[in-house]
Amino acid sequence: MARAFIGFGGNIGDTRQLITDAIVCLAQRCELQILTKSCFYQSAPFEASGSDYINSVIEIETTLTPYGLLHVCQAVEQEFGRERPYTNAPRTLDLDILSFEGVSQDDSDLTLPHPRIIERSFVLLPLLEIAPHFFLPQLGELKAYLPQVADQRIEKLSCRNCHCGEKAVYSPTTH
Repeated sequence: MARAFIGFGGNIGDTRQLITDAIVCLAQRCELQILTKSCFYQSAPFEASGSDYINSVIEIETTLTPYGLLHVCQAVEQEFGRERPYTNAPRTLDLDILSFEGVSQDDSDLTLPHPRIIERSFVLLPLLEIAPHFFLPQLGELKAYLPQVADQRIEKLSCRNCHCGEKAVYSPTTH
């Protein structure tokens, strides 16, 4: 089995519930097992318009290939009403494979690790919450990139099912 990390996000509808329901959909698949889930984070749109986004990241083990996992993720997006009218359009649900153990590739359908993994606070913070020493051979430890995203507005939201405690606004001095 391979380990992979999947990022979730959206800004249309009850996004917290949509992400929770999408994770339940994934958990029901026999080809993968969810190992851990980050808290929810609320962030300003990044190179996009619309209202704030809600994001989360999960770690899984899977017997699927990277393309098999991509197919599953896209099917879940469709099930939850994802539309793609234009680049970076507001969305009900977006699933991105951030990393797939042992795979580095760059093609038109799937680039691994995700090409913008180090550019977005809404990816880095939830990912580092569940994997604080996350390392990619091409990039090194991802926590080294936190100062580069410090100007992006993001807030960890409190929730019942994680140990996030009170709301905490990200600042470079806390990490």
